[in-house]
Amino acid sequence: MTGADASTEANAPTDPNDWDHHWDAYGEAAEGNPANLYRRGMILKLLGNPPAGSTVLDIGSGQGEFALSFQRAFPDLTVWGVEYSASGVERSRELAAAEGLKAQFRQVDLLQPTQLAQGQEPASYALCSEVLEHVDDPTTLIRNARALLAPGCHLVVTVPGGPRSAFDHHIGHYQHFDAKKLRTVLTDAGYTVQRVMRAGFPFFNLYKLAVIARGRKLIEDVERRGPDERTIPGESAMKAFFGFGFRHSLDDFPIGWQMVAIATVPPEAPETT
Repeated sequence: MTGADASTEANAPTDPNDWDHHWDAYGEAAEGNPANLYRRGMILKLLGNPPAGSTVLDIGSGQGEFALSFQRAFPDLTVWGVEYSASGVERSRELAAAEGLKAQFRQVDLLQPTQLAQGQEPASYALCSEVLEHVDDPTTLIRNARALLAPGCHLVVTVPGGPRSAFDHHIGHYQHFDAKKLRTVLTDAGYTVQRVMRAGFPFFNLYKLAVIARGRKLIEDVERRGPDERTIPGESAMKAFFGFGFRHSLDDFPIGWQMVAIATVPPEAPETT
């Protein structure tokens, strides 16, 4: 990771209003993004098949895309999403209600200490996907999330690696990660890290290089997208190509740019007499 990758972005979202704008402006672009679909498939595989009745938590649930897809796949689970943006929570609840899904969402600032909501059970399975790069103190965020997790909870974390594009800067990536940094963040937050993978080679890397090559033109195209426009120029072809390619990407390779960690919450220490 270069020094530039570790620097703080002045335009990164820093309060709920910023994040409301983020999801209002870019939520449409995130839906159907081939990289998001690739991550979703990987997370589903790594979380496995939770037993019926288990509680699953999406840490930084955005507009509920993953939490709702997980609830569709496993209707007998209890799915919660916690999100900083009021707009993201509102949209998630609207989508859940429209489909009759029981997934629940709440607004939480995980940079501050938190606790379980009334009726919320600690999660035995959790994910935190593409969240930690958006804050300057990822260790505090993921440490505070432990208040919502049960001892032994199985956690999957994804963060971007490799260089930051102009679009990454624009949407508030404070930093990108390498395997060592991701492991350190989770360990310092009190988790037991089982494995860190450098996933996505070669197609995730190629996808990121394509985003880098487009530079600020991609930002302009996304922001110019009309309310009834589902795609921007060249988007359909790019989605088709990378949607195919991602299925053939490697789960772990030394130069993969999609960082994925599997960790657990340590068991509670036995009481002493």
